[in-house]
Amino acid sequence: MDGIQLIDVSKEFKTADSYKVALSSINFTIHEGEYIGILGLNQSGKSTLARLLNGLLKPTRGRVLINGMDTDSPQQLKEIRQLLGIVFPNPDNQLICPIVEEEIAFGPENLGLSPSEVHKRVSWALEIVGMQEMRNHAPHLLSGGQKQKVALASVLAMEPSYLVLDEPTSMLDPLSRREVLEHLRMINQENHMTIILISHNPEDLMDAKRLIVLNEGSIYMQGTPKEVYGDMGKLGAVGLNPPGLYQLIQQLEEEGYRIDDNFETIPQLVEKICQK
Repeated sequence: MDGIQLIDVSKEFKTADSYKVALSSINFTIHEGEYIGILGLNQSGKSTLARLLNGLLKPTRGRVLINGMDTDSPQQLKEIRQLLGIVFPNPDNQLICPIVEEEIAFGPENLGLSPSEVHKRVSWALEIVGMQEMRNHAPHLLSGGQKQKVALASVLAMEPSYLVLDEPTSMLDPLSRREVLEHLRMINQENHMTIILISHNPEDLMDAKRLIVLNEGSIYMQGTPKEVYGDMGKLGAVGLNPPGLYQLIQQLEEEGYRIDDNFETIPQLVEKICQK
């Protein structure tokens, strides 16, 4: 079966005198081509989940399946990691080459691709993140945001079926953040790459078609953005606020406006208000 399945997954870490439960009884399925948002505060289990997906961590209980392959199987781990790429919050943990172009080429070269195909993928990935002019620069001399873009490009160049991003905008300025999120949306729509975007910031997940909200290691809510963000009371109970767009809708409705739910952006909402 193609897709990602988590079946009754729990993860515990041993401490000096006890066990810390990071995730408890997680069950969900992600289909190929979906854009999924994983939302939660710090210590909710988000990063543990990301590392379980490509086998960097093994579940204490349950199974993690990628296209039917079990991450607990050493024989299948290499193929799983070719299918599923991951971008971590701190790019310094992923950058190993002295030149940006070499960094992005590293993965495709290790897939055994031809030099022309490697060059094509490097150029495409650099364009996606807006770093073409930096291809001959040293990664360690770049800003934090630029390093994050290089780390993202290095994973994109491998063209994985599934792309997991753990807080990818944490080191980006507002403009770069918007650019990267827009590129992820386009990659999902045009290349049909499955996106799993993990963030504590609900604004980052506006393009997701389905949300999974984690709280203290368990699935707290899930549904479409409109379903999840529309339940402000339940979100607020665990310290989360919906994006400004949804807060604006609530304020408008309190003033007597009734807005249908056929919109996804602020310009679309403005157009509907002007039609009233």
